[in-house]
Amino acid sequence: MIDLSSNNLSGTIPFEISKLTALRFLNLSRNHLNGEIPNDMGNMKLLESLDLSLNKISGEIPQSLSDLSFLSFLNLSYNNLSGKIPTSTQLQSFEALSYTGNPELCGPPLMNNCTKVKQVLENGNFFDISDFYIGMGVGFAAGFWGIYSVIFFNRTCRHGYFHFFTT
Repeated sequence: MIDLSSNNLSGTIPFEISKLTALRFLNLSRNHLNGEIPNDMGNMKLLESLDLSLNKISGEIPQSLSDLSFLSFLNLSYNNLSGKIPTSTQLQSFEALSYTGNPELCGPPLMNNCTKVKQVLENGNFFDISDFYIGMGVGFAAGFWGIYSVIFFNRTCRHGYFHFFTT
């Protein structure tokens, strides 16, 4: 068991910590740790409790964490984690509170939806589907007001338009 919580630790989580394969409880919460969660943390097969909350950890949650079959407590809240929570029955079984405070983190059990539909342009750039709908709205408004301004300001078009609908 290692509990180094509330010690004002800073820097990154050392990757060597993942070599402690017999470790069962790891608490590094309430520090000033930054960087990413080490990719090899999934090698800690006997880990039952992992608390990395209230730090400044960034990046994605490593896929290897889904291999921790004995993990019964997880708290990654209030960091700067981003991306999709790796899909596994293990990581989705925790409450959303385990991940709260990471605004760019998405996927079950969080309500944030990861499936932003993106379209790829020929040159490899991306744009959100919402940009497409905004463009459609602007195009519709420009076309609508373009036609009706001609009808409003051009007397011949205006008379022809009203004559068409009245007869």
